Amino acid sequence: MNLKKKDIKKALESVSVGKEKENIVESGAIKNINAFGDEVDIDLEVSTPALHIKKKAEVDVMKTIHEKVYEKAKVNVNIKVNAPKKEKASEIKGKSIPGIQNIVAVASGKGGVGKSTVTANLAVSLSQMGFKVGLLDADIYGPSSTMMFDVENERPLSVKDGDKSKMKPIESHGVKLLSIGFFVKSNQAVIWRGPMAAKALNQMIFDAAWGELDFLLVDLPPGTGDIHLSIMQALPITGSVIVSTPQNVALSDAKKGVAMFRQESINVPVLGIVENMSYFTPEELPDKKYYIFGENGARHLAKDLDTPFLGEIPLVQSIREASDIGRPAALQEETDVAEAYREITRNVVQQTVNRNKNLPPTDAIKITTMAGCSAVKK
Repeated sequence: MNLKKKDIKKALESVSVGKEKENIVESGAIKNINAFGDEVDIDLEVSTPALHIKKKAEVDVMKTIHEKVYEKAKVNVNIKVNAPKKEKASEIKGKSIPGIQNIVAVASGKGGVGKSTVTANLAVSLSQMGFKVGLLDADIYGPSSTMMFDVENERPLSVKDGDKSKMKPIESHGVKLLSIGFFVKSNQAVIWRGPMAAKALNQMIFDAAWGELDFLLVDLPPGTGDIHLSIMQALPITGSVIVSTPQNVALSDAKKGVAMFRQESINVPVLGIVENMSYFTPEELPDKKYYIFGENGARHLAKDLDTPFLGEIPLVQSIREASDIGRPAALQEETDVAEAYREITRNVVQQTVNRNKNLPPTDAIKITTMAGCSAVKK
């Protein structure tokens, strides 16, 4: 018995796979038919890896050939699965936010170095210079921006943005602000696993009516962990600012922060390093400087890492007092502290201009969780 390819093909027009409306001939699922005497080889491609679907397809093909072509045919069905690639749950596509020109992440390898204080004063200084500024407090487990801007009792309202309802950031001292601190009580601990924290961040990023901004500052938590990856996964970060004190322990962690952003698979430009708590000057000895945590540590680190040094901020009681009452020290008129913050802000702006002029836009990264580790991909 010499079987004919056209007879086999005609018979298979009555076979379909799974819930597909088209038969396997019309859909192109049949990739090849070979007939040699009473033997038939069929290459079939399906879009589902489900075992029962593949088995049923094989049985239906064999049964149809036996019933409609030749009952004693020797049929071999080779099934290949070509399922569309599914995005993993931990893989969230990053996208830019319309209206936001620059997104600057402020980070520190170590806690307690004044990163949030620097971020708040940087935001206020940018606003004083005439820029439109937003601040996202991404420190989910230790939010402090609501206190630093004296808006602890405020709650973001819902506003219409096109056909969607979005959160309206709270505005204080010319800065638009969103923080998890608006949604939890001051004495309430946020005990969340990574996915919940990432979801909350995405809501504050993409479900917020930020409007037109020249700068969105992102106050990251200390370290180099899950929240950092979630932010860089969700947003194309323009550049990063690293905050450190001059002491060796802080510098060691700051170096890790720089290394994180410079990792090939992340590749976020480092705009520079800020040295906080550089020195202490007693009020009764205005010409004296005491380098309590070491001298010029961050400046030397910046040089070693070939990174811009953005400036230094002294250890001054008024900075702490201003933060505690919700009026960042940069708001103070004609003070050395305010000028220090303004100088750092000018340097950040200049480095952002240089970065945008000389480098292509940053891509948001994609993160695929693997057993025991995380693989970071562009």
